[in-house]
Amino acid sequence: MKKFKKLSSKLTPLNIENIDTDQIIPARFLKAVTRDGFGDNLFRDWRYDNYNNLKNNFILNKKKFDSKILLAGRNFGCGSSREHAAWAIYDYGFRVVVSSFFADIFRNNALNNGLLVVQIKQDILDKVFDKLIEDPSVYFNVDLINQKFYSTDGIFDEKFEINEYNKTCLLNGFDNIDYLLSIKEKIVKYEEKNDQKNCRIRWGWYWTRGYE
Repeated sequence: MKKFKKLSSKLTPLNIENIDTDQIIPARFLKAVTRDGFGDNLFRDWRYDNYNNLKNNFILNKKKFDSKILLAGRNFGCGSSREHAAWAIYDYGFRVVVSSFFADIFRNNALNNGLLVVQIKQDILDKVFDKLIEDPSVYFNVDLINQKFYSTDGIFDEKFEINEYNKTCLLNGFDNIDYLLSIKEKIVKYEEKNDQKNCRIRWGWYWTRGYE
């Protein structure tokens, strides 16, 4: 997993609420067992018509919105728990999704796969969408260290929440196994200390029993 600290990019606006995981990556494209290639079918039924021709009016098919930050409507990632949804978004090239609310399972899947989710207030989200209608070329920064989402023109400057575990993993490019390996020495010391404590307890029990 790649490290994430700070990103500056234009936004790709997808002002649709309740986008579910089947819309993000349709079930018929879930046959692969690796994470590669899912980006080709991200929002497949919205990007292509029944003859596999690109729909020119869909936002991802417009080059001017080429970016690494997806701005989406409320309740993003609802529906089934498929991890492939996060894989598809990441494989397409997005590194951040910004919305006012995320489905819990999608949020966890995203963070565990290196995709940062930034939750902001609904009224701020609406204003950002309005700003992009006025000026789609404006750049936004996502600063994970300081947990800030802000525009380069100074109009928007928002804080966002993330738990320390996910933050540490993203900053260091760790998956769950990498994180455990990074604290291996602490785990070993804890277990050794715990074994010594348990040993004393067992000996104390035997000693007491011997005098009963």
